[in-house]
Amino acid sequence: MRWTVVQVAEALGVAPPAGLDALARVAGVSIDSRTVQPGELFLAIRGPRHDGHDHVTAALARGAAAGVVARERLAEYPEETRVRLLGVEDTLRALQELARQYCNKWREAKPGRRVAAVTGSAGKTTTKEILAALLAARFRVLKSEGNLNNEYGLPLTLFRLGDEHDVAVVEVGMSRRGELARLAEIARPEVGVVTNVAPVHLEFFSSVDEIALAKRELIEGLNGHESTAVLNADDPRVAAFGAFAPGRVLTYGIEKPAFFMAQEIEDRGAFGSAFDYVSPEGRVRLELTVPGHHAISNALAALAAASVWDIGAAEAQSVFRSLRAPAMRGELLRFSNGAALINDSYNSSPAALQAMTELLAATPNYRRRILAAGEMRELGASSKELHREAGEFAAKTGRLDWIIGVSGDAAEIVNGAVASGFSPDQTKFFETPEAAAEFLGGIIVSGDLLLVKGSRGVKMERIVESLIAQHSAPGEFSGEEIRH
Repeated sequence: MRWTVVQVAEALGVAPPAGLDALARVAGVSIDSRTVQPGELFLAIRGPRHDGHDHVTAALARGAAAGVVARERLAEYPEETRVRLLGVEDTLRALQELARQYCNKWREAKPGRRVAAVTGSAGKTTTKEILAALLAARFRVLKSEGNLNNEYGLPLTLFRLGDEHDVAVVEVGMSRRGELARLAEIARPEVGVVTNVAPVHLEFFSSVDEIALAKRELIEGLNGHESTAVLNADDPRVAAFGAFAPGRVLTYGIEKPAFFMAQEIEDRGAFGSAFDYVSPEGRVRLELTVPGHHAISNALAALAAASVWDIGAAEAQSVFRSLRAPAMRGELLRFSNGAALINDSYNSSPAALQAMTELLAATPNYRRRILAAGEMRELGASSKELHREAGEFAAKTGRLDWIIGVSGDAAEIVNGAVASGFSPDQTKFFETPEAAAEFLGGIIVSGDLLLVKGSRGVKMERIVESLIAQHSAPGEFSGEEIRH
């Protein structure tokens, strides 16, 4: 962001601070006083655990050009601080409004600039990564990093847009109604992708249908009649969003007819897949190194969205060969003792756990397959039932040798597996990931493949860290190994 102080003030509808040069350039935007850089604008956000208003003085001392605070709090600061502050009604709204206007100016500065937004109950990060990689074959792309996909993260991502970018690919998430509508209002995406609707965040929703209504907000908020909605034809709730799209609709799928399809699939489990990509431009055989059958659907979503920029199979044949799963989202690692691990410990939901269990079961050339699944959070009153169903599904694959639950309702994963005929002697439940790590460290040997899957709140990554420490640093599999 290189706006002047007066431009920031105008965007917020307030007067420039008396103690600052109105024409001074703002180097960026920060909401963290610990990492704010000299010349940046610091916005004091009131969060669930910390209030940025308590750290305004520290931010200015670190070199922040100015601060944005709630108008009602201005009197709390001494005069020498107050003359460097802009007072607004709501600092979070100010952050979002600045980002909205900044993104609009970026878009208007050069014809053809677009924003693509990706949401869904599962697969949105992988889809975002694949789409960004496809677009980067021809364009200069800004993409969301880490978990910057919410009411704070999206604005901070948009502030990184510069003259060097042709397109932005952003991930947008939600846990309540109205959130995606607001994020769409900020980014005004020309392309909106919805991967699926599944039972997540049920603590905040009464049903999956209500989750669908919340996800639909992205499609309803697309930027006008020239926009494109990219929808999963295999998910009937998502497919129905097409009736609410303001512009054209592109569909993708594996099971149901769609504009973009995958056929003749060769599922290689953790080693990826190969499939015939069928689209309006014809049929082409593609190889995908990102693991899992579900990743094919994510790749189709990305290809459908990339078609808006006239990017297709030719770029995919090159790009897909170099793709790797994002950290903690299906990355395949190997240990010095000959065992291997699928690290999918970033997050979990019933649909995502089922998809990764299928991946584990489908991966060839391993002597034993071990599932370590952490408790899935925010499932509300359905939590125990959904965990039990996950265990039943795992048992019925007929390909697993151990099923291990970690923390809380993950005990029901074990119970569901045993109730479906899985041997009780090959199951364990642990209250903590540390206890699970100790057990797993003692049993994994050469020829074992372990899947670690779980919500961040359970800290399943500690299992991975423990095994890395015990069996030396893992390495990625080479392309030659993957092909075999």
